[in-house]
Amino acid sequence: MNNLAVEKLEKFFSQFKTIHYKKGEVIIRPGDIPPGVYLLKKGYVKLYSISSQGEELTLIIFKADDFFPITWAINGTPNTQYLEAMTAIEAWRAPKLEFLEFLKNNSDSFFELTSRMLVRLRGLMQRMEYLAFGNAYEKVASILLICAERFGEQEGGNIVIKVPLTHKDIAALLGITRETASIEIKKLERKGLIAYHGRSVVVEDKKGLEQESLLTDF
Repeated sequence: MNNLAVEKLEKFFSQFKTIHYKKGEVIIRPGDIPPGVYLLKKGYVKLYSISSQGEELTLIIFKADDFFPITWAINGTPNTQYLEAMTAIEAWRAPKLEFLEFLKNNSDSFFELTSRMLVRLRGLMQRMEYLAFGNAYEKVASILLICAERFGEQEGGNIVIKVPLTHKDIAALLGITRETASIEIKKLERKGLIAYHGRSVVVEDKKGLEQESLLTDF
């Protein structure tokens, strides 16, 4: 991470008004023209689609220091997904044209932003593999490892996944039913690999979870 580039990005965004959303509040809907580009300061936001049958598929979960919606800002791509606050959130929102002008004049910040986008792309490619290969049990184990890597904090010998993940959230990340996700999560709990402490998933045996997953090189 280029700390100077990050500082410049934060300084640019900090000149604009801070925006707050409550948990469950939809920030942007399909077909909306976004009011600007967001830099998330606190909380978690999910980007998801809903099928014609009402099934939800979560594509990305954003955390503090993430930006959205970037493809619309840079490429003008129409928005076709929902952006919703998973928790109470706080963010800065910059006008699109001013954001683009900033990137044109600050190549190091543009490089930093591109690097983060590639990290997201890697995550999406992994998820596509999960949807094509493996069974539901392996998929659940794999997505929990990825969430531990991206959102986890070491506490003693365990990894606590800080983003609140219900069984429904895990199902939506994998394109399976909530009932199926619940069955597979219970299997992992019975094996002592994970546990729920309040609203947080805790990875209690990372090596064991790796062995149950599709992530042989995690």
